[in-house]
Amino acid sequence: TAHYTSPTIIKAIYEAMGNLGFREGNLLEPSCGIGNFIGMRPEALADSKIYGVELDGISGRIAQQLYQQSSIAVQGFEKTDLPDSFFDAAIGNVPFGSFKVIDKRYDRYNFLIHDYFFAKTLDQVRPGGVVAFVTSRYTLDSKDSSARKHMAERADLLGVIRLPNNAFRANAGTDVVSDIIFLQKRDRPIDHEPDWVQLGKTEDGFAINQYFADHPEMVLGVLSTESTQYGRELSLIHI
Repeated sequence: TAHYTSPTIIKAIYEAMGNLGFREGNLLEPSCGIGNFIGMRPEALADSKIYGVELDGISGRIAQQLYQQSSIAVQGFEKTDLPDSFFDAAIGNVPFGSFKVIDKRYDRYNFLIHDYFFAKTLDQVRPGGVVAFVTSRYTLDSKDSSARKHMAERADLLGVIRLPNNAFRANAGTDVVSDIIFLQKRDRPIDHEPDWVQLGKTEDGFAINQYFADHPEMVLGVLSTESTQYGRELSLIHI
C-alpha cells in the first residue's frame, strides 16, 4: 500500500498549495516514506518545520538521516499523539487499501485506512489550513459516502485532479487511478451536504464522484473500464 510519489506530482502539489496561500508554517506529512516530499519542498518553504510520520522502519530511518532538521516519527500514524489544530498544512501520498487501523478516537467511524488518514489529519490541521493528499479514487468514488460526509462537514473541497492509471508506474510499479484532493479546514461544521459527497454518472454511464461529473476537465485522461479480479473496474487511460 506504499507508493512513492513522482517528482512531477510533488512539484505540482507544492505549486498548487502556494497558489492556495500556503507560505510557511508547520507542515505535516503523515506517511512520508523516505522523505520525497520533504526533499523537494520549494525554497520558499525553507523556514517551515516539517513533521513526518512513517510506519516502515527502514524508510523512516532513511528519512530521519536524510532530513535531520525535520521531526520524523518512525511509527504508525495511529500511534502518534500530535496536537489538534497545530499544523498549517498537510501534504503527502496516503496509504490505501480495504483494511482499517485501530485508533480508539476514530474506531466508531469504521473508516478504511485512506479515509482514516483524512479524518485524523483534518483534526490536526488548524482552521483555514490546507490538506493536499494523493489517494485512491475510492475516497471519492466509494459507494459508501460516510467518509466524504465526515470530510465535508469539516472542510471545503478546493479541487481535485484525477490522475491516469499509469501515473505511479515508474516510481511504484503499480497501475492505479488516483486523485490529488485539496481540502481547506473550516472553523465550524456546515449544516448542508455539498454535491461531492454523492456519486454521479458520466455521459457514458460510469459511476463517478459528482465532482468529476460536473468538472470533467479535472480528469487527466479518458475513462474506460477493465476486467479485474473484482469484476469490471473503472480505468483512466493517459492520452
